[in-house]
Amino acid sequence: MTRHSAQPHPLAFPALLVGNVALAFGPWLVRLSDVGSVAVGFWRLALALPFLWLLARVSGQQPHWPKRALIVVLAIAAIFYALDLAAWNAGIRMTKLGNATLFGNSGSFVFAVYGLVLAHRMPTAKQSVALTLAVAGAVLLMSNSYDLSPKNLGGDLLTLVAGFLYGGYLIFVERARTKLQSLPLLLLVTLFAAPILLAISLGFGERLWPHDWTPLLIFALSSQVFGQGLLVYSIGVFPPLVVGLALLSQPAVSALIGWLVYGETLSTGDWVGAVAIAAALVLVRLPQRGLRTSAEQPS
Repeated sequence: MTRHSAQPHPLAFPALLVGNVALAFGPWLVRLSDVGSVAVGFWRLALALPFLWLLARVSGQQPHWPKRALIVVLAIAAIFYALDLAAWNAGIRMTKLGNATLFGNSGSFVFAVYGLVLAHRMPTAKQSVALTLAVAGAVLLMSNSYDLSPKNLGGDLLTLVAGFLYGGYLIFVERARTKLQSLPLLLLVTLFAAPILLAISLGFGERLWPHDWTPLLIFALSSQVFGQGLLVYSIGVFPPLVVGLALLSQPAVSALIGWLVYGETLSTGDWVGAVAIAAALVLVRLPQRGLRTSAEQPS
């Protein structure tokens, strides 16, 4: 396998944004599901497995068992991912959606900073402006719905922990992505993480079997197959800084869902925040010298 600097496909960045839109619907679907919080995560992965296997076969990305060193990396990614989903899903039901979205996106900054460390350089002026705009935009978007109170504290802490765990998951996926195509990688991480979530759910005595499969099936297809599929693909195409900032488009979509589904009014601050994130994404997509723009592809 060799690292090359070919330009990504013109649709690669739109695909990254579309994947984040799909992932942004996740918290709503968690609340619509009628099983335990951790069980929601298990079904998200378990129901997605046959679809991921089929997509891998149809796309020519044949699933296979990689070498031991790569299996270890994938197993660590799966542990981070399973714990992230367990904490995130539980936190969603213990705090406001605005709080969960704000704290859960802490992994975006972890991954963005990791990208700068990986590049062995301090952020350029353009990157610094992009990061500042993204942070300011995310805070503005969630400021109206954010409510710090003792009743939300447990959920706030869980979603904050989940955000950092998600950052760890992204880092190990990035490492594995240099040696493995996106669908086989996601298939194996999903396969490894599902039993962990099942064990946690059973250990907590949660309700496991649903009455209504619809939210779980939609969750599996939209978040795990579609959203994570496009995200893992993008990690092999763009530097972590770009992917990390793109993840911050999720609060904007979350605010839009709140407006359309729950009638939550979007303030001037919300719109300014959305524009700030959009500007950050435009800035970070401009050519960056010295940063990896394409991952290693299987030879």
